[in-house]
Amino acid sequence: MLHADRAGSPGWMARGACRSEDPELFFPIAAVGPALAQVSSAKAVCGRCPVQASCLSYALITQQDGIWGGTTPEERRPGTPPAARRPAGPR
Repeated sequence: MLHADRAGSPGWMARGACRSEDPELFFPIAAVGPALAQVSSAKAVCGRCPVQASCLSYALITQQDGIWGGTTPEERRPGTPPAARRPAGPR
């Protein structure tokens, strides 16, 4: 998904589980309806990622669009209830 060789990219990106996935998976066009399956698939990749915490921190700091650190932009917004902000992971 991300290219660590781009100028300014944090080193942890090279270790992301998303590197071997189609980048489109992490940028669904909606967070409801049929797109929920895509969101779920992206979060499953994040759930097995060794750098999930770094990815989530990066997204919170830089206000990224898409699925980062197992969360959607809506889940990362201030004021979102804590249960909705929980990143994907083994349950």
